[in-house]
Amino acid sequence: MTRDQELRSKAYEAVKENRTIVDQDPYRLKYHLMPPVGLLNDPNGFIEHNGVYHLYYQWMPFKTGHGAKFWGHYSSEDLVNWKHEEIALTPSEWYEKNGCYSGSAIEHDGKIYAFYTGNVKDEEGNRETYQCLAISGDGIEFDKKGPVVELPDGFTPHFRDPKVWEQDGTYFMVVGAQTENLNGSVALLKSEDLENWNNEGIIAGGDDGKLGYFGYMFECPDLFSLDGKDILVFSPQGLEPKGMEYQNVYQAGYVIGQFDGEKGEYDHGSFEELDRGFDFYAPQTTLDHKGRRLLYAWMSVPDQDEQDHPTIDHKWLHCMTIPRELKLVDGKVHQLPLEEQKQLRDGEAVEYSAELQKESRQYEGVEGKALELEIKDVAVSGGWLDISFADGCRVVYNPEQEIFTLERKSYVDGLIEKRQCRLKELKSMRIFLDTSSIEIFLNDGEECFTSRIYPSLNDESITFSASGHGSFNICKWNLKSL
Repeated sequence: MTRDQELRSKAYEAVKENRTIVDQDPYRLKYHLMPPVGLLNDPNGFIEHNGVYHLYYQWMPFKTGHGAKFWGHYSSEDLVNWKHEEIALTPSEWYEKNGCYSGSAIEHDGKIYAFYTGNVKDEEGNRETYQCLAISGDGIEFDKKGPVVELPDGFTPHFRDPKVWEQDGTYFMVVGAQTENLNGSVALLKSEDLENWNNEGIIAGGDDGKLGYFGYMFECPDLFSLDGKDILVFSPQGLEPKGMEYQNVYQAGYVIGQFDGEKGEYDHGSFEELDRGFDFYAPQTTLDHKGRRLLYAWMSVPDQDEQDHPTIDHKWLHCMTIPRELKLVDGKVHQLPLEEQKQLRDGEAVEYSAELQKESRQYEGVEGKALELEIKDVAVSGGWLDISFADGCRVVYNPEQEIFTLERKSYVDGLIEKRQCRLKELKSMRIFLDTSSIEIFLNDGEECFTSRIYPSLNDESITFSASGHGSFNICKWNLKSL
């Protein structure tokens, strides 16, 4: 038995041995992608190929902690119904023995070319890093070609998460990096054949970049065009909280600019967070046949109380967000649930025209654990409006202060914690609730809040309250399980 076969066998055995305890978890999600056992983190290799969407993911099947990651794999023809496929990559070779870390995929000559980081550590914990290539004709079985990029000069071995694309006949790769001066940066490489790569330097961050010192490491970069602008998404580590911003341990966001492929330069503006909630990290995008820029993200944050999630007791941890479409509106990236999400709606909508005057109300049929809630035509005056989801979380809008707040009951100590953003006007909310998660889209994706929540198991109530006057229209659907 080869090392690859041995690792696959052990992983499948772990799935089989723990299936019952995993499935018995009352906090198991209904319509989000989760690991069959163990830990899931970054989305990898997100691509549409021959009419099939492939989403690979960082997977540790043997425990709910991090370690020598595999690439797990989901596939779908409609972005709604997903099949858990065979393992795509195992850390079986010398150049990846401590993990097949995150990466991306591109189509070339009818095949999927997957690029990922091979992680290697010695007995003292010293790190080596290699950007590796694996090729597949069907997206299921991969032929590993090994390292195609070794560590360039000027960087520490924290050099990972390659994202590759083609532009005007040339291939480009951005890599999350740390300079030798311990500054986060995005490195650019260029190739004519996807196998031989030249280092083109730093296009964001670094020792003298426009952002100044902006953390000690940038992870999971992704550069793409959106409505005539070039958007660089990345996840900086090491930012200090600043007012309502940067409240999580690590962040995920973007800058907007113009990329010059010939010069290998990127002129960009300031950093903006993509999501204001507790749990959103390592987003990755792809372009589909409809011309949409689609995004998945990991619904968690590294080193942020991961081992306190109650799902640990049932041998699994973390999930993906729902898929989203990105749009550029007035110089800001908006995120919208995909149109395909409507296929999950189960039965007729429950609708109300609501008006509250210094009161709290529940509406018959507006409750549940897996649902979509649309709140439109919102008007609030003389105080705040809030919606409570059992005892798991609540959202509050204060029009006088122009602040939107998400509060949740901490799964660490039970205390109330919050995340906030400035919001001049609340026009609409679209909320996806799923057993132990909530995703909130404000004003057609102008702002988003994504979080894991753990409400009391026997409480499915939703309560609407206004300290002054509030009026709005409610539309609620139950959602099917995948």
